[in-house]
Amino acid sequence: MDFSQSKALISGGASGLGLTTAKHIIAAGGKVALLDINQEQGDAVAKELGDNAIFIATDISKEQQVEDAADKAAEFMGGINLAVGCAGVLGAGLIHSKKGPMPADYFQKVVDINLVGSFLLTRAASRHMQDNEEVNGERGVIVHTASIAAYEGQIGQTAYSATKSAIVGMVLPLAREFARIKVRVMAVAPGVFETPMMEKITPEVCEQIAAGIPNPSRFGTPEEYAKLVQHIVENAYLNGTTIRLDAAARLQ
Repeated sequence: MDFSQSKALISGGASGLGLTTAKHIIAAGGKVALLDINQEQGDAVAKELGDNAIFIATDISKEQQVEDAADKAAEFMGGINLAVGCAGVLGAGLIHSKKGPMPADYFQKVVDINLVGSFLLTRAASRHMQDNEEVNGERGVIVHTASIAAYEGQIGQTAYSATKSAIVGMVLPLAREFARIKVRVMAVAPGVFETPMMEKITPEVCEQIAAGIPNPSRFGTPEEYAKLVQHIVENAYLNGTTIRLDAAARLQ
């Protein structure tokens, strides 16, 4: 698919990986619809991105909100041919800690945002994609954000790892199902990246983490994620799998 013709629906689009991907798409000549819960920040970044961007306040875990947002986005962009799922929460915590057992509603919140939100974005975007005119054998591309925690989750990542593993598990059956409508489905599993999730970590701890990343020994940048999304969009033979983007890191 021609990246410059992207009409992208991006969850978690007001910051981090989602916002950088949106900037990359705009720079290439495409259009973006940013879904996020942060109204003030979303309005500001959409204004910064210009006339080819719109912000739609959306709780990605709420079914009707996602459906309505997709309809509004399609109207603004003249359709949807790319969806990028970047909305997510870390949901760190022990099942049994000094504070007591992890509340079930805390675990459920992580599932609702990371996993159910990915499903809802997929369903809403593909509903529009299936009606697109077929161009070079394609009608759309969906890219979800998993994590290397899907494979090597650490202590305290039970909820987060479970949801990211589930995203990895969804990709192949979705790709097989959507083959009939000519929509590809992929996922990216980032390692440790420079995102708002990492802002609460002290510089000393950041240095320790970076030192354990084989090559290059640093955090990934949102720009590197956005470039991989572009490659996925442009490479029509990528379908039904998850690509690790982690500098050979393995969680210990």
